[in-house]
Amino acid sequence: MLGTCLQNVREKGPLVHNITNYVTVNDVANVILACGASPIMSDEPQDVQDITAICGGLNINIGTLNVRTIEGMLAAGHKANELNHMVLLDPVGAGASSLRTNTAVNLMQEIKFDVIRGNISEIKTLAAGSGTTKGVDADVADAVTEENLDEAVAFAKAFSEKSGSIVAITGAIDLVSDGRKCYVIRNGRPEMGRITGTGCQLSGLMTAYLVANPEQKLEAAAAAVCTMGLAGEIGWSYMQKGDGNSTYRNRIIDAIYNMTKEQLDEGAKYEVR
Repeated sequence: MLGTCLQNVREKGPLVHNITNYVTVNDVANVILACGASPIMSDEPQDVQDITAICGGLNINIGTLNVRTIEGMLAAGHKANELNHMVLLDPVGAGASSLRTNTAVNLMQEIKFDVIRGNISEIKTLAAGSGTTKGVDADVADAVTEENLDEAVAFAKAFSEKSGSIVAITGAIDLVSDGRKCYVIRNGRPEMGRITGTGCQLSGLMTAYLVANPEQKLEAAAAAVCTMGLAGEIGWSYMQKGDGNSTYRNRIIDAIYNMTKEQLDEGAKYEVR
């Protein structure tokens, strides 16, 4: 089933506007191209509304914030909402500084996001900072493990319901929830953490999947997570003696480029709770 989401991206070739961080912007563009979509990168406030208008989705990543890009994020987000485009928030480093935390919370208040994607600590920060945290929300641990999986799933569902967005929490075990269902995904390799920006790449990839599958947003988000994790597994299987994290990054992108619907359906490791 998830493979159909990949096939739809290949067939539709959606155009994705990315306001992302300058550490990983090139890799984000290449991953979007690899999955069959097309990227545009623009964060200039005077440019973003026109760019967003010609795209089908907007990926906002706060990894390298400055005042100018925050203005661009808000302008692009409002325009995307006006046009009913898909919008994703990647709150990189939320909780690490007041600027990041306050910006992410303000973006959530100003813009309707279809998906919020981050690691567990970033999502916990948003849950606390947005004033929606009660009960189980506040008790989830800082890493999703088999031992605390029930609590983490409950947290993901609760925050999704209260935020009005699909929540994708990525880590050793990935969770993707719309408040009712939660995909528990176990694809990936621990070595992916040695590459800068696999999360940023996933956010761009996920936005493309959302645009190509507007009637199946939860499945599209889950399919993107499985695609990235499976690409990590496939890429690692081709590593040779002397290869390092730079080679691994390229092998992951190549794996996404070559991935088929059937390969994703066969290799996706998930359960629905």
